[in-house]
Amino acid sequence: MKRLGLTLVAAICLAASTFAAGNQPTTAKWESNINVKGLSRYLNLSANQVEEVTNICDFFTVQMNRANSAKKNKDAKLHNAVYGNLKLMKKTLTEEQYSKYIRLINVTLNNKGIVLE
Repeated sequence: MKRLGLTLVAAICLAASTFAAGNQPTTAKWESNINVKGLSRYLNLSANQVEEVTNICDFFTVQMNRANSAKKNKDAKLHNAVYGNLKLMKKTLTEEQYSKYIRLINVTLNNKGIVLE
């Protein structure tokens, strides 16, 4: 009976630690480009805005790749890349579009395990 109890406790601890490890933020890398076509549909962008947003997204991808490959000041470069992107988007988008974009980028970064402080 004692062995069964210890085995059960060990199994529960193993399961709990495995579940908890999956929810921890990681140092994930930005590995993808932004789907501008899908983003333009979601934000209902005008033709001029699509061109600007495309340029901003390309710039953002380059900056995120530089931040991820940096050996020094990685967190600062990541912070600058994200907030630089938000600053450029704020100039390009309307208030409603920008609000939607902020929610989208926040969810995307959280899903990638990228946490800004």
